[in-house]
Amino acid sequence: MARKRKELFPHVVTSVNEITPGYFTLEFERKFNFIPGQVVAVSLNLQDDPRLYSIASGNQKENMRILFDVYPEGLLTPPLSAANPGDIVLVSEPFGKFTPSATEEWWIATGTGIAPFISVLESGQSLPQKFLHGSRTLDGFLFQDFFKEKLADNYLRFCTQETGDDVIEGRLTHWLNDQDQLPKDMKYFLCGNPDMVVDVRDIVLSKGVDFDHIMAEIYF
Repeated sequence: MARKRKELFPHVVTSVNEITPGYFTLEFERKFNFIPGQVVAVSLNLQDDPRLYSIASGNQKENMRILFDVYPEGLLTPPLSAANPGDIVLVSEPFGKFTPSATEEWWIATGTGIAPFISVLESGQSLPQKFLHGSRTLDGFLFQDFFKEKLADNYLRFCTQETGDDVIEGRLTHWLNDQDQLPKDMKYFLCGNPDMVVDVRDIVLSKGVDFDHIMAEIYF
């Protein structure tokens, strides 16, 4: 059975910013309430299939923000990055279950997979016990100043191609593998590259964490 397409509603773009080469934020008027961690379907017309984006803003903000990287051959991200205030973008009502739990959490993300965690923090939700943030390069730690301010020593950055102050060299999966044990009463929220999500899930499971304590959101 084909999945029912989400209904899309016109929203007015309020800002578009390139925050580091190839990575953009787009803000538009917020018409719907949402739970931090939810996603919206986004398109520029009714003919093309919409893409899903995690909301990257607080749920009390006047505008809603999404975060994306540009695929030069893509149908959506190049024109999205070139949008101007006043343009119209089509957006669904928020949905999804990658939302805060009632227990303590670890967050693990790469690339634009940080988006739902921005939303959680900007909405004033509980802070995680740890946030592991992976990137190939130092400029790939999107919103790192925001996370440093909010999380201090609980924010750990892992870089595979460059070195920097307070940055752990290598993959975050290596660091996880080197831990003798991981807290079993935590919820683990994994978001980003599918290979990273699968690798981290397998490592966390190998440390004796129950499968039901792992929440995953994969970004292609």
